[in-house]
Amino acid sequence: MSKRLGRGLDALIPSLSVKDDDKVIEVPLTQLRPNPYQPRKTFDEESIKELAESIKQHGVIQPIIVRTVLKGYEIIAGERRFRASQLCGNPSIPAVVRTFTDQQVMEIALIENLQREDLNAIETAIAYQALMDKFELTQEELSMKVGKSRSHIANFLRLLTLPANIKEDVSRGTLSMGHARALVGIKDPKQQMELARLTIEQEWSVRELEAVIQKQPEKQPEKEKARQKKRDPYLESVEESLRDRFKTTVRVKQQKDKGRIELLYYNKQDLERLLELLQQLA
Repeated sequence: MSKRLGRGLDALIPSLSVKDDDKVIEVPLTQLRPNPYQPRKTFDEESIKELAESIKQHGVIQPIIVRTVLKGYEIIAGERRFRASQLCGNPSIPAVVRTFTDQQVMEIALIENLQREDLNAIETAIAYQALMDKFELTQEELSMKVGKSRSHIANFLRLLTLPANIKEDVSRGTLSMGHARALVGIKDPKQQMELARLTIEQEWSVRELEAVIQKQPEKQPEKEKARQKKRDPYLESVEESLRDRFKTTVRVKQQKDKGRIELLYYNKQDLERLLELLQQLA
């Protein structure tokens, strides 16, 4: 997953970095609670133990970011440091208090995990869906925020239609994102479950699973086949390159030998940023 984020999302939140003039306070661990919008449900216990050992020797080098709530403080960024400090038995942790809206808190949690590639595919899908539901965003609007194509968002959201057991396998890593995407194309849940079981037992690769699915008796409607038809890989690579260059959602639309390139912007400031970048290329 790309670590670059859309300019729209980046522009919505204040910087999470701690500045020299920030006031750092010691907050008792008992007054802290995790971010309720945290999309990551599982934490690597071994990495938390390693961080705890580092904290024992050097202390918490980077303060966590929190906001004030009714009873104490809510962690905005730095839950791993909080958990490791608990493991050390530390009574408090250095923190910087900032003001954030609920939407910003959700987006920050998503950013922090996407940047570290900490989320599994199901957690990412749940986070995308939660943002869309709570703030009434379309897939297109969400794609602008995270700097991903709408098809990228759609592919993750489709994973949420899988049976619960398969989603658990994807979360555990027993099945890969590629396996899950292949299984989503099957309409019969029982057939999905059976193929998932065989994939795990026989250690099928994604290509092997796709080959088996193609031999299944179930026929997809022609419209569905057309919708799932793959785009030109070259156009997809061009879009990805332009997304990295301009840090926004890009569409390359082609009809025969001609077409157009669309750059999406989130607000007036984002438009001015894109115009400046384009002028630099002239």
